[in-house]
Amino acid sequence: MNPAGRGLLVMASSSPHVRLIGIVILTSKAYTHMKVFITRRLLGLDEYIAQYGLGTAEIDIWEGSLPPSYEELVRRSKGCDGVLTVLTEKIDAAYMDAAATLKVISQCAVGVNNIDLKAATERGIPVGNTPGVLTEATADIAFALLISAARHIVAGTEYIKADKWKTWDPLLLLGQQVWGATLGIIGYGRIGKAMAKRGKGFNMRVLAYSRTLTAEEAANDGVEAASMDEVLREADFVSLHTPLTKDTHHLISTRELQLMKPNAILINTARGEVVDPAALYAVLKQEPTKIAALDVTEPEPMPADHPLLTLPNCLIVPHLGSATNQTRREMTRLAVANLAAGLRGEPLLHRAN
Repeated sequence: MNPAGRGLLVMASSSPHVRLIGIVILTSKAYTHMKVFITRRLLGLDEYIAQYGLGTAEIDIWEGSLPPSYEELVRRSKGCDGVLTVLTEKIDAAYMDAAATLKVISQCAVGVNNIDLKAATERGIPVGNTPGVLTEATADIAFALLISAARHIVAGTEYIKADKWKTWDPLLLLGQQVWGATLGIIGYGRIGKAMAKRGKGFNMRVLAYSRTLTAEEAANDGVEAASMDEVLREADFVSLHTPLTKDTHHLISTRELQLMKPNAILINTARGEVVDPAALYAVLKQEPTKIAALDVTEPEPMPADHPLLTLPNCLIVPHLGSATNQTRREMTRLAVANLAAGLRGEPLLHRAN
């Protein structure tokens, strides 16, 4: 069966073997008279709308460069059977009551912190997400931030742009050795494990903290299970990979930052709210040899006048964790697949509630 709900496998037989020639996709009218709102233009969106047979639905796509306001989101979602969202949208109980005809909410992201899952479950609305596909891309950028911060890559570029490069200086922008250093990972899920593999590739000692990680499981991965305090005290680089929950909100604050080595580097590609920004600013200001490298922030987007952006020992990029062509296309595909399944009343490929 093809993703649109109907399909025909074409086979050919020779000798005792059967060979798959291809799939003939039959046009499905399953979505006729259905209405969908998609809150952002996504990479590959039109292709996957066609692939999953949604072309017969009435589809409204928000084309703005900025996300729709909450009021506009509610207005455009009224009367819809399905909505495809991203992290910038607030999907709360009041929204669901206003969009009372929703059969499915499909989010193009792994995290669903912007969606009231309890309210959706109470209303019988399945919520889809896109786990798994952005693991490697996010681990890539976490390690890129680690190296960039350790070796002052951005500062070096700015040094040249400011016309300061007049000669080779043996004391210029001395950084930290990555090879053979100690990497601490807080949150040992898919992305944490992928980050650990990158660290092992650089001959790093890897310490990992997770509430569920056992010493045996860690040993099988070639890492060491440790308490969070041990990770903070012993690691040269601390990389955060925890989900955002009530327990992890501001998990890293003054005490935790002060436990870190004087020249430690903190990397956050998880959620901005895992780190207390006021505490981070105060500690980085007081201890200039410590460095933070952030792909996610609180608030997000971060305004240009935020105090953290005044610090030379704080490197911030605009939430680029999944920003590769391959990853974003696969996220779109999964989000559209979840949307199509939900509209048909079938199980979602990935359901968050």
